[in-house]
Amino acid sequence: MNSLVTTFSGKSPAGRLGTVPGLRYLVRTGRRLRDGAHLARVRRKIDSLKPGSALHFGGYTVRFNDRPNLYILYKDIFVHRIYHFDAVRPDPLILDCGSNIGMSILYFKQTYPRARIIGFEPDPDIVHFLENNIAVNKLKDVQWMQAALSRDRRKKLFFSDGICGSGLAETLTRDNSLAWRQYEVPCLRLRDYLEEPVDFLKMNIEGAEYEVLADSEDRLRQIREMIIEYHHLPGLPRSLHQILALLHRQGFEYLINDFDSETNGGVQPPFRLNPESRYFLLVYAKRTDQ
Repeated sequence: MNSLVTTFSGKSPAGRLGTVPGLRYLVRTGRRLRDGAHLARVRRKIDSLKPGSALHFGGYTVRFNDRPNLYILYKDIFVHRIYHFDAVRPDPLILDCGSNIGMSILYFKQTYPRARIIGFEPDPDIVHFLENNIAVNKLKDVQWMQAALSRDRRKKLFFSDGICGSGLAETLTRDNSLAWRQYEVPCLRLRDYLEEPVDFLKMNIEGAEYEVLADSEDRLRQIREMIIEYHHLPGLPRSLHQILALLHRQGFEYLINDFDSETNGGVQPPFRLNPESRYFLLVYAKRTDQ
């Protein structure tokens, strides 16, 4: 810390070093340097492993299907803590919509060991990794459904790249999805899981965000906090304005963050928008009428 103080003598971009904003700037700088070194070590470790093998960290054993996907999940969830929330009870109820291989569920259980979690993951190419990671790590009070979330409970056509790209045919209309594996998957409605208070909702469902939230609008006040990953990709509906309006109607305050400059280049300046633009946003929302 002393070397940082010497380097940034005088005024820092956040103010004088003797002020609280200045100290916060130094803390953030130190944290970025520490996290960067840690992630470099983690990436080397992951790159040395074969897909289908296991990574051991923090007392967990995690089987994975793809090295880059595992690195991004670890970085965003365990280092940057994009799904962190402050629970108001020791056994929060969490809905994990789009569980992938289960890294978010592992984070929730590490943070709140008594958490009750319901996960949803429709991809037949991924669910066995999710099932294994829940079982091997002996997670209690975790239930998972092999199903997509939608506005009805019919079986529907589903596309998958077998790693992290997937979606229902009715929302995932990109031409390149036609080269992905195709399955018929069962669907569930989010509203059926909002019959009691929910402490936290995590939603990463590849373009179906608005239709699922809209189908559940009259029950969304059961949710205390949520994080929605919004996908702006070629062929997907542009629904961010509808999501924000819905949250506002139901008494949520929100903030929007681009969260990952390493893999989210579409949000970096100079800004451009065209039919091929790709970017992701996190929408964090919390009820203001509690």
